[in-house]
Amino acid sequence: MNLERPDLSQVSPEVRAYIEALEAELIYLQADEDEPSVSNVPPLETNEPPTPLNVITITRSGLAKRTPRHLYSRQRRGGMGIFDLEAPDGDPPAHLLVADQSQDLIVITTKARAFRLPVNHLPEAQVRSKGVSILDKLALTPGEQLAHILPHRKQGYLIIVTNQAHVRRFRYHYFRDDMSPGLVLFDTKDCGQPIAAGWSAGDEDLFIATRQGKAIRFAEQKITTMGNLGIRLSDGDSVAGVVGVTDKSRVCLMAADGKGTIRLMSSFTANKAPGAGGKATIKADNIVAIATVGKNDDVFIISRLSKIIRFQAAEIPPKEGIVQGVNCMALRADDVVAVTGSQ
Repeated sequence: MNLERPDLSQVSPEVRAYIEALEAELIYLQADEDEPSVSNVPPLETNEPPTPLNVITITRSGLAKRTPRHLYSRQRRGGMGIFDLEAPDGDPPAHLLVADQSQDLIVITTKARAFRLPVNHLPEAQVRSKGVSILDKLALTPGEQLAHILPHRKQGYLIIVTNQAHVRRFRYHYFRDDMSPGLVLFDTKDCGQPIAAGWSAGDEDLFIATRQGKAIRFAEQKITTMGNLGIRLSDGDSVAGVVGVTDKSRVCLMAADGKGTIRLMSSFTANKAPGAGGKATIKADNIVAIATVGKNDDVFIISRLSKIIRFQAAEIPPKEGIVQGVNCMALRADDVVAVTGSQ
């Protein structure tokens, strides 16, 4: 049977939501040989007890909100998600993270300046609600924009990769409580603007992935004080993300079309030094973000139209080789923009 989907714009919201839920379940059940069988997927636990963890969504221009994580019910992988942050047209979500309400956020700007921003200074709101600008808390200079935002850690190193694939490494104490707002980390004229950031333990490897689905892995201690070239980019390629990994790590790579995979680092050989060309890690040409995820973690994905989905990482089959990826989020005239994992 090959029927064209009718126009549902005049259907009541309740009926349309029901139809879309059935469509999402059908997509999930139409699993191919690369996907786990339904019988192997953990039971869907839709209710979570209240926790101090917050899902934080921030637009490109700095409109932000935080919502208690337990208000986001789990769905099955491949679902359509629910609408989240309300933002004006032309200002899509750009940052997605999960942090404890007692934590601070580290904000990295396009001019390589760093700010600390307490999570509880962000407005708490329901899942679908408007954000409030955080720019008045940061005192940005003309032309300066948000580049990356991530929870602060009290150990390890913050890794920053620029648009020229240059890698810099900063110990956590750079971002202490009395840090000067707008701390300059490096001169962007020398190595480019920050484009990706992530935390490492200090004795791990760095895994840098690009939008064309290539990646490199090397010991983070190979990065010198002044930084190094992390990966040699092909024409038209750019960095999608960086994470600290070990042989036991599992990295989720997410493409703009909603397909993703979990790559086992035990099968991804490390280079002896940074700066080499990347190796193919997924059959996709528009990887938008990466995140490390544990077997029992949840995956959060947000789209350009601000639809967000939460599902169990166990629903994505971990792979040792190059694959095309599986459907993680159903999209219509939309694209994935960010992904994060949460324990």
